[in-house]
Amino acid sequence: MTNWLPNISEGNGPLYLRLANAIETAISGGDLPAGAKLPPQRNLAYDLGVTIGTISRAYAAVHERGLVSGEVGRGTYVNDRKTPVPAENYDPVVASLGGTRAASVSDGQHRFDTTAAPDVGQSVVLERFISEIARERPLDIVNYSRVFPDHWFEAGVAWLSSNRWSPEAESIVPTLGAHAAIMSVITAMTAPGDKIVFENITYSQVSRSVTLAGRRIAIADTDANGIVPEDFEKVCAQQHPKIVFLMPSAQNPTCSILPLERRRAIADIARRYNVHIIEDNLYGAMRNDDLPMIAELAPDITFVIGGLSKSVAAGIRGGWVACPPHFASRVRIAHRLITGGQPFLLAELCARLVVSGEAMRIRNRCIAEITAREAMIRQILAGYEFESRPSIPFLWLKLPEPWLSGTFRIAALQEGVLVDDEDEFKPGRTDKVFHRIRIGFSTPATREELSDGLAILRRLLDNGETCYDSMA
Repeated sequence: MTNWLPNISEGNGPLYLRLANAIETAISGGDLPAGAKLPPQRNLAYDLGVTIGTISRAYAAVHERGLVSGEVGRGTYVNDRKTPVPAENYDPVVASLGGTRAASVSDGQHRFDTTAAPDVGQSVVLERFISEIARERPLDIVNYSRVFPDHWFEAGVAWLSSNRWSPEAESIVPTLGAHAAIMSVITAMTAPGDKIVFENITYSQVSRSVTLAGRRIAIADTDANGIVPEDFEKVCAQQHPKIVFLMPSAQNPTCSILPLERRRAIADIARRYNVHIIEDNLYGAMRNDDLPMIAELAPDITFVIGGLSKSVAAGIRGGWVACPPHFASRVRIAHRLITGGQPFLLAELCARLVVSGEAMRIRNRCIAEITAREAMIRQILAGYEFESRPSIPFLWLKLPEPWLSGTFRIAALQEGVLVDDEDEFKPGRTDKVFHRIRIGFSTPATREELSDGLAILRRLLDNGETCYDSMA
C-alpha cells in the first residue's frame, strides 16, 4: 500500500482528469513504481475531499491508458511498463473534453453505447443501389460534386416531413449526416464566442463540437417533460444566446417528449429574444404521434435536422437540414467549408433510397426490430425504473443504491459491457445528478447477444457494489 497523495487543487479541467493526470505523472516520475498499489477509492476520496465517483472516473481513465490494472478483491496496481504508450481504448481528446466513451471496442464486448440502425438486411439494398450509381454515373463518383440534382432536395422534403409540416425544396440542404447538419447551422448562424443553449442533459457530441468551434455553452434546466421554459427564458435574458439545440420528440438520452404547451412557450421565448432553434428530429421521426413540430409553430426561426443513421444505415452518412426562409444558401456554404463538400456517391445513394421508398421500408423493419428488443428489455429489467419508448433504440435507466453512474459504467466495462454514464450527456459542469445510465440496444447483432449483455447488467444491478471490488 502506498501513502502517495496527489494535489489536485490546481490545474484546469474536471477534478477526475486532474487526478488521472497526477497519477500518470507520479508513475512516469517514479513516485508510483511498477507494482505499487493505488489507495482504495473511498480512502482517497475522503483524503482529497471529493466524491467516490470522481475517484472512480480517474481510476478508469488511467486504466484505459494502460497504466494500471485491477484485480478482483486485491485492488488497483501500477503496471510494469517500459514504454508508456496509451492503451487502445484511451482517447485523449475525448478525455480532455469530459467524454467517457471508449475509443475502440475489443472482440467479445457487448456494445450498448451506440444507437445506430440495427442490421435488418439493408446491405443487400445498399449493394444494389451503389452498383447502379457506379454504372450510371461513373464520372460523378470519382470527382468533386459539381451538380446537385433536384431529387437530392426532394428526398430531403420527403424524409423531413412530419404530420402537417413539410418543408419547401428550396429550404433543403443535403448533408453528411445529422451531426454535420447541426454544425453547419451553428457555424453559419453564429460567430466564435457566441453562446448556444443546451439542456442540462443532452447529446453532448454536439456541445463538445460547439466548444471546439469556439462557441460557448449555456445550460437550461430540464424536468421529466424536457426543457423548462421559465429557465430557458432566464438563460435568454441573462446570457443572450444565439441558438438553442433541442430534441423535442424522444430526447436523447431521457426519452422525454416535449408537451405541446412547452413547444409553444419555447417558440415564443426564442422569437422574443431573437434566438434560432435547431430541432433535431432524428429519433422523433421514428415515432408516430400527432404533436406539431416546433418548426410548424415557428417556421421563421427553426432549423429541422434529420438523417438515416438511426433508422436506415449509419455508415452511409445521409442527412438533411430544412432551413427558415433565405438561410439555405448560407448553411450550404458552411457545410461545404467544414466538411470539404458532399460526396456524390453518398448523397446520390441516400436520395435514391428515399425517393424509391426503400429507405422507408428499411426504417419500418428497423422500427419493428427495435420495438421487439424494447419489449425484451422490459421483461429482463423488470422491477427497475427506466424510461423507454417502443420505437426508440435506447433507454434511460435509474440506478439502485448504492450505484453511482460512473462506477456502474466501469463495473459493466470490466464485465465486457459498454454503456454510457450520465456524464457522457452533460454539456458542461452542473450540480444536477441523475444516477442514471443510457443503454443503447440496437447494435447487438442478434437478440440472443442482446439478452446475454442485459443479463450481465441485471446481475450487476441485483448485487450492487458487492460484485464490484476490483478497484477497492
